[in-house]
Amino acid sequence: MNPVNDSYHSLLARHDAMRLRRQLLSPGARQAAEGAGERAGSPPPERPYDGAADQRVIVDHLELVTPFGDLIGHLYDAMFAHWPYLRRLFPDSMEFQRRHLEGIFWYLIENLHDPDEVASVFTRLGRDHRKLGVRPAHYRAFEAALCEALRRTAGPRWNEAMEQAWVRMLRFAVAAMVRGAEAALGEPPAWQATVTGHELRRPDLAVLRVRPHEPYPYRAGQFAAVASPLLPQAWRQYSLACAPRPDGELEFHVRLTGRGGVSEALVARTRPGDTLRLGPASGTMTLDDDLAHDLLLVASGTGWAAAKALLQDLAARRSTHRAAHLFLGVRHPSALYDTEAPDELRRRYPWLKVTQVIGEGPGPGEHHALAEAVAGHGRWARHLAYVSGPPSMVGPLVARLTAGPSPALPAARVRHDPLPDRAQ
Repeated sequence: MNPVNDSYHSLLARHDAMRLRRQLLSPGARQAAEGAGERAGSPPPERPYDGAADQRVIVDHLELVTPFGDLIGHLYDAMFAHWPYLRRLFPDSMEFQRRHLEGIFWYLIENLHDPDEVASVFTRLGRDHRKLGVRPAHYRAFEAALCEALRRTAGPRWNEAMEQAWVRMLRFAVAAMVRGAEAALGEPPAWQATVTGHELRRPDLAVLRVRPHEPYPYRAGQFAAVASPLLPQAWRQYSLACAPRPDGELEFHVRLTGRGGVSEALVARTRPGDTLRLGPASGTMTLDDDLAHDLLLVASGTGWAAAKALLQDLAARRSTHRAAHLFLGVRHPSALYDTEAPDELRRRYPWLKVTQVIGEGPGPGEHHALAEAVAGHGRWARHLAYVSGPPSMVGPLVARLTAGPSPALPAARVRHDPLPDRAQ
């Protein structure tokens, strides 16, 4: 970490601590103030956000600002020109950030008709963004830059009604993010963790064990954003490859996905004793407290990390176990990197069946063999399914499981990590 970045995040941490202290020391004063406001006749609550109306306006004129590459380029140009100090909040390479923002725009536009769902997602995003040092003032700068970029990209056909639909959409999402950040003031924005183990299982894949300096709360099946001091403002998400352990140690499986990025820093340039930063755990691919169904787990590549954690969690439960069937897919026998773990679980627990699928092969149908194996081993309509791996596998497999043949597996009983921008 460079000194400027260290000082900036220390200042933000002190700011959060002061706000939290004020909240903890004066709950009565806050309640009294709220009650006084009600007695004095506070303004009526705002009407619920009509996301569907803004969605129609945005979609009807989407061709003016898509594809989003130019819009996002103009946005960051404007933001860094007007507020150059914000540049230090971003990594040196903006490629991943641009793709991530494009995914966020598409998610908002496609789901705006369901404000409750959008609010839930962006509340979690606001909690996660604390690790970046984002503050409400930064959102205001982002809004101004977005408006400038929309006008520049769309040209003379752009009008006030279109712009206001985008602004309302953005403000709704930002309000949820601010609520999420405020609710998380009692936890660190990020956790420091020391690397205790680094095993290169293949030239392009490493298994890392890290020990956080403070208790790190998470559940099996979740993922965390990881940053290396070699690229302090660049974060990538990796599944936690173990259930919570008494010693607090964590495990990550990291595959090299490109040169110069976080994955290369973690695979090729990280050693025991190094310090990493972890964002808060996220994801809903977790086991229910009371399991009512047998389990189907499908994992490909380093998607095995999440499946491994879930099976460890299941094995640790003292109640009667549900049966579980794991399908583990790899392209080639040489791609197997953690073979002892599924074999050991299978030997120890009679309720677990493991099917390895080898020969997925690159190309448009790269996961065809895995999908065929899952479909050919029986009907899964009564199961609870967990699917983990690259989006090119997860999306089609989830669609196949929930589409039939009848009776199909209900979509509500298929769990997987978010598909866009997930680094495996």
